[in-house]
Amino acid sequence: QVQLVESGGGLVQAGGSLRLSCAASGRTFSIYAMGWFRQAPGKEREFVAAIRWSGGNTYYAESVKGRFTISRDNAKNTEYLQMNSLKPEDMAVYFCAVTAKILYSGSYYRRVGSYDYWGQGTQVTVSS
Repeated sequence: QVQLVESGGGLVQAGGSLRLSCAASGRTFSIYAMGWFRQAPGKEREFVAAIRWSGGNTYYAESVKGRFTISRDNAKNTEYLQMNSLKPEDMAVYFCAVTAKILYSGSYYRRVGSYDYWGQGTQVTVSS
């Protein structure tokens, strides 16, 4: 089992920045990749970004590429999502997730079903 705790959400004006954190505990040695997803009211959960735990390969949704940066601190078992130039359409509940599965291509990193454990979510509100 891996437990995940997100933090860093909040209210920000359009154009502003936020940094989300996700701390993992438990069987962290099994983590292959960590990801961020988001879900807006009435919409499906969608991929935002992901990072391979060993090697640091990163993947981004087109909608956030160039604005968001995912990173990780292996020593702290923590991943981060730096969000800049936030837009009203970025407003959602953000979830971190981890997988112990080996993901062989970028498309697998983008799938909700690829991830084994999920955090409780943190709200990001962007005012226009």
